[in-house]
Amino acid sequence: MKLVIFDVDGTLIFSEKRDSRAFAATYEKIYRRAFPTIDWRTYPHVTDTTIFDSVIRQHFGRPSSEPEVRRFQEHYVALLEDNRRAAPRDYLEVPGARQAVAALEQDSRYLIGVATGGWKWSAEVKLRHVGITIDRRLFSGADGKASREHIIEEVIGYAGELHGNSFDKVVYIGDAIWDVDTTRNLQLGFVGVRRQGDFSLLQREGARHVIRDYLDYDGFLRLVDEAVPPGERNSLLE
Repeated sequence: MKLVIFDVDGTLIFSEKRDSRAFAATYEKIYRRAFPTIDWRTYPHVTDTTIFDSVIRQHFGRPSSEPEVRRFQEHYVALLEDNRRAAPRDYLEVPGARQAVAALEQDSRYLIGVATGGWKWSAEVKLRHVGITIDRRLFSGADGKASREHIIEEVIGYAGELHGNSFDKVVYIGDAIWDVDTTRNLQLGFVGVRRQGDFSLLQREGARHVIRDYLDYDGFLRLVDEAVPPGERNSLLE
C-alpha cells in the first residue's frame, strides 16, 4: 500500500490567487493595515499560521493569539463562501482531480490524505465547493503548526495509527517550489502539478515528475509508483 498525500491549492483546486487576495482583504478589514504581500515565498514558512503570525508581528510587535486566529478564520471562511456563491465558476478543480481522488479511494493499493499549508477549515470549504471529499482522519492543515513538514508528518502519523504502518511508500502531490523543498527535506516521493504546463518551474528545483492535470489517470498512477524524492536544484533549467 502507498500513502498518497495531496496539497490543496494549485494541486486539487485553483482560484487564480482569488483566495490569496481574500486572505489579504480579511486582514485589512479587521486590522485596518495594508497586507504586506501575497507572495508567499517571502514568509518563513508557507502556511496560514506562519503567514498570519508574521504579519501580526510585523505590524504590532507581538505574536498572534489563538482567539484572534479564530476570529480571523471566521471572517476569512465567510468571505471564501461568499465569493463562491457570487462567482462559483471562478473556483475550479484541477482537471480530473475529483475523479482521481475518488478512484484512489476505491483502490486498495493506495491510502490517500491531505496535508495543506492552509487552515483545515478553509481548505475544507474549498474542496467541498468542487465536490472533493477526503477522510477527515487523514486531513491535516496549518492549525497549530508553523511548517509544512510538521503538517505532512501529522498525516503520516495518523495513517500509521489507523493502518498499522502498512504502507511501504509515501508520495506527496504538490504544485509549488515549497512543496519540492518540503519533500526533499522529508525524503518523500514527489509528483508535481503545474496546470499551466510550466513544468520547468518545479523541475529546476529538483522535481523528477510533473503533470498538468489528472485526466490521464493511468499516467498519474504510473508516476506515483515511480515517484522519488526531489534531487538538488538544477540551475541549467533556468
